Amino acid sequence: MIYDTIIIGGGPAGCAAAIYAARKKMKAVLITESFGGQSAVSATIENWIGEKEISGFDFAKKIEEHVRAQEDLEIKDNEKVSKVEKKEDIFTVETEQGESFQAKTLIVTAGGHHRKLGVPGEEEFDGKGVAYCSTCDAPMFKNKEVVVVGSGNAGLEAVIDLLNYSSKIYLIDVLPEIQGDKVLQEEILKSDKVEFVPEVKIKEIYGDKFVERIKYTEKEGQEKELKVQGVFVEIGSVPNSDFLGNLVEKDKYNQIKIDEKQSTSQQGIFAAGDVTNKVFKQNNIAAGDGTVATLAAYEYLIKQSK
Repeated sequence: MIYDTIIIGGGPAGCAAAIYAARKKMKAVLITESFGGQSAVSATIENWIGEKEISGFDFAKKIEEHVRAQEDLEIKDNEKVSKVEKKEDIFTVETEQGESFQAKTLIVTAGGHHRKLGVPGEEEFDGKGVAYCSTCDAPMFKNKEVVVVGSGNAGLEAVIDLLNYSSKIYLIDVLPEIQGDKVLQEEILKSDKVEFVPEVKIKEIYGDKFVERIKYTEKEGQEKELKVQGVFVEIGSVPNSDFLGNLVEKDKYNQIKIDEKQSTSQQGIFAAGDVTNKVFKQNNIAAGDGTVATLAAYEYLIKQSK
């Protein structure tokens, strides 16, 4: 079978793309490892339009239910795309599970994964004090002193998760000011547990069996140490775009370059969400861009058929 489109990824961009593909009566299949994207692990989401407050778990569940309600849509979940090839005008998508699919267009909404610090000790203490999910791991740091690296929204949300558990939270960033939303800044700075340490960079993570301290450098280059029992890394994400190889043009961060219609440099491939070079990474923006990607793919197919 050759599909009209294959949608890769089940976050807000992919789910919106899938719903609109079904509404346009496109022969479509959605391939995803899971639903909800990176927000699925958020304790609370307060900026999703139509929901004053919703947990990441419920958010993922709701958009999945909406997708599964589309009768003409095929869904392949718990599958990860490993490779994409193009021969003439047909794309072949292969998964790590050994399945193969063909389509006239692709809508890539594969999102991203946590960016790592890349410093000595990070890999060694992963799961032994180094963490990437505050919603999952905050309870393990009760009465402990921790560092949260990164002051964007993800970092501030991690601090909020830790407030109920940790005795002291150092929020550190290479930048001179906190980057996240003002409403989140106000919430964390109410607590005397939180200390912001600006313009520093972690150089190494130390410990015996578990994290015991970090070494960092200040703006002037002076090295210092900080005794902590936990390090939460919240410095953004890396786009999941490797499976495309050189099929599409990417920027220096491996993000897929797109135009105003979510089109890539490769005819027939469209992209949306955190996998792209879109400046703002937000669920609402991703959902809108996923919709645009499907409409652009639909328009492309009509032109190709004439």
